[in-house]
Amino acid sequence: MAVRSHERIGERIGERIGLIAGNGRFPIIFAENARQLGYTVSAVAHIGETEPELEQHVEKIHWIKIGQLNKLIKAFKEDGVRQAVMLGGIKKTHVFTTVRPDLRTLAIASRLRAFKDDAILREFAAELESEGIRIRESTFGLNGILVEDGVLTKRRPSKKEWDDIGYGWDVAREIGRLDIGQCVVIKDRVIVAVEAVEGTDQAIRRGGELAGEGAVVVKRCKPQQDLRFDLPAVGPRTIQAMASVKAAALAVEAGKSVLLDRREMLSLAERAGIAVVGIKE
Repeated sequence: MAVRSHERIGERIGERIGLIAGNGRFPIIFAENARQLGYTVSAVAHIGETEPELEQHVEKIHWIKIGQLNKLIKAFKEDGVRQAVMLGGIKKTHVFTTVRPDLRTLAIASRLRAFKDDAILREFAAELESEGIRIRESTFGLNGILVEDGVLTKRRPSKKEWDDIGYGWDVAREIGRLDIGQCVVIKDRVIVAVEAVEGTDQAIRRGGELAGEGAVVVKRCKPQQDLRFDLPAVGPRTIQAMASVKAAALAVEAGKSVLLDRREMLSLAERAGIAVVGIKE
């Protein structure tokens, strides 16, 4: 993986960076790359969400329950963390089940007019920054992992699939503007699924089951996207979900979306006959 000229390996030896880790492979990929750049990584991981494998890729790790903001801040202060990234998702369904907010989290909730992702994350980041912990952009130190513009697989979308991509592209922008989700599933210019609290993979499966073979998946940034958190991400699990319902094509916003485990993902897409494209606004 390429690194930016101002972040060459060894330049940051000993400098500590915090990692607020959600689910999936993104936190692990970041931790490994940060170590290669010379950073020392301290992670706060979420019980029931973060992959246990992360422990093998960081110097220190602290496990907390979702909603324990005070414990998170205390862990970073003990480790001397002054900058951090937030990577990996947290299933929104936890709001109705396992989340146990501490008093500090409840105080943030009391300031919110609506429980929308962007508002919650901005308040969360402001709370950490009030304690001297700067939240960096999600792409920090990850040059080479963003989706590029163009067709990424050997198979190109058919004309019908391009039509569905174009239609879904506009619809995805609107659901993003309303802070509902980032992903839609389309077939024959009919929206068969919109991502909500269930997440992308479940939305794909639900939409594919309704549409049958040949559905198209579009995932893009919200117009008001804060690049510090919740960037769209796709990877092998995305392709596996699509293959399970015989979906045909995946379109993702180029330059603002993360492609995880690129070689494995595109190999799975080729074997499943799924076209993958990056699109610029």
